[in-house]
Parts: sequence; structure tokens; C-alpha cells
Amino acid sequence: MQKRLGRQTVALERPPVILSHAAVGGKQEGDGPLADYFDHLCGDSFFGEKTWEKAESAMQKQALSSALEKASLSPEELDYILAGDLLNQCIGTSFGLRDFGIPFYGLYGACSTMGESLALASLLIAGGFAQKAGAMTSSHFCTAERQYRMPVPYGSQRTPTAQWTATASGCLILGSEGRGPKVTAVTCGKIVDKGVTDPNNMGAAMAPAAYDTLSAHFLASGTGPRDYDLVITGDLGVLGHEIVSDLFAQDGVDMTQNYQDCGMLLYDIQKQDMHAGASGCGCAASVLCGYLLRQMEAGHLKKILFAPTGALLSPTSSFQGESIPSICHAVVIEK
Repeated sequence: MQKRLGRQTVALERPPVILSHAAVGGKQEGDGPLADYFDHLCGDSFFGEKTWEKAESAMQKQALSSALEKASLSPEELDYILAGDLLNQCIGTSFGLRDFGIPFYGLYGACSTMGESLALASLLIAGGFAQKAGAMTSSHFCTAERQYRMPVPYGSQRTPTAQWTATASGCLILGSEGRGPKVTAVTCGKIVDKGVTDPNNMGAAMAPAAYDTLSAHFLASGTGPRDYDLVITGDLGVLGHEIVSDLFAQDGVDMTQNYQDCGMLLYDIQKQDMHAGASGCGCAASVLCGYLLRQMEAGHLKKILFAPTGALLSPTSSFQGESIPSICHAVVIEK
């Protein structure tokens, strides 16, 4: 059951329950301020594999296995899993999940993929099409650098606006009933493109999409920032976070009280020299499936608006001088 609130937002009258969640990270994540909220951390960027791409698949395997174990479920008990990553043809996911035998929807929303997978899994369950479903994504610094910029051994310099792609994965299991935080509403984003062409400035490219989706959600639901304990975007970093705050300030909306960004939380930006902060699918996914959901379980947060963002570009589009279209999907999670 659901109730449409405007064009983009759906309120779920039978909210799915988050039964379990798990986060996996690498060395930099283990050196960051959220290290204690990861279920598994590995100091080896290869995660015991021969290539970085295989390492990303290994992260997804571990995240899904941990989430299933926490929920006391077998793979056969999941009706669907919805997942994706940043690699061409989403090979991190397809290779990582091929042995689980779970009905699979592969998704690509760039760094918004955790929001997309969580929203769609919630709609499947709320609509009565599934009893249990998984939502998952990942990213890896070395695979992303090789695909989108320069291979790590090249040693290219990073601009001040550049962000560090998280080596991390997050997975959660949703059920039609049970105990845990509930997904009560989802807002599907629209593609927004303000003409930014610099692939090393993802925050500026994605911020307008975050503003667009959050504005649509607030308008449709009749809420504002202060109706949530936390409004959190994904992967905008310092610059993108500032732009979103400024855009809302022009509307007379104060975002300074409880607005944060996953890209500013995952690392100690100064001590770890992360320039503008974290990015990558695994950033928002691991912050949600590690830190945020544990904060909800501990009672420190009761209602959050989770809105990860994604830049829908490719190396080819950048080489051809194309601008960077972006998207943001928002999900309300309540305890």
C-alpha cells in the first residue's frame, strides 16, 4: 500500500522494516572516525584477491553474508536483491553475487545507488511483491581511479575540489514485518544538469540534484529540515554541502541545524588529506549501514532523511566535453 504525494514522493502505508545491515571498509575507512561502526575492515586493498575489481566483489560478498547472518536468513529466503556499483556493466556486483542464487536486479545510479536500491526494494515490499529483499552497493578507490581518472600507480595530482572514492560496501535486508527502523517514504529524483564539466568537482555537479530532490520532498510531504533529526546527503563533500545550504538559504530555508553529508563524515578530512571529502557508492552505503542505523538503534536518531547523490557521467562523455548530469534519491527512515 502506498499514497502518492505529488509527482515524485510516495508515502508507504505498510512501511518495510530494516531487519539487518552490514558495512565493510578498507584501510582508509579503518583510519577514519567511523571505524568502530564497520562490521569488517581490511588493511589490504586487494581483500585477499588478485585484482582490485575482484576485491570489490569480495566486499559485496562479505557485506551480504554479514547482513544475512545478522538477520538469521539464508540467501534462499530473499525474494530479490537490488544492487550495483561504479564499474562498467556493474561487474563488482554481478561477479560478487553470482554464487548466491538470489533473484537479482542490477542498478546503476552512480553514487546514489544505495538510495535507489533502498527505495525500489521498499516499494517492492510495500506493494506486496516481496516479503524480504536486500539493497546493496559498493565502490573501491583503486577501481574508480582506474576507470574514471588515472590508474593509481600513475601518481597524478588531485585538485582541491577532488574527493576520495571510498573503498567500502553497505548492505541491508528489508522485510515486510519485524523489528527495526522503517522506511516510510521515498522520493525519486530527476536528472539535473547545470552545465558543470569538471569530473574532479563532483560536489558542484551533484549539489543541484540534491537541492532539487530535497525541495520536492519537503513540498510534497509538507515537512521541512527541522522535522527530521538528520537530513543527510551522500558524497557531496565540503563544497557540495555548502552549495546545497546556500541554495536553500536563497529560499529562506535554514539547513544549518541538522544537515550533514556522508562525504564529510567518513574520513577525518584534514588528518587524512581527503581534500573535499569522500565519494563513491560505498561512502553513503557504509555510513548508512554502519553509523546511521546504529545511531537509530541506540535511540540517538529517530527520523532521518537519507538522500545520496550520483553523477551520471562516463569517461567517454567527459572526454567529449559533455557536462555532468546528476541525480539524488531520498528515503525517509524512522524508528
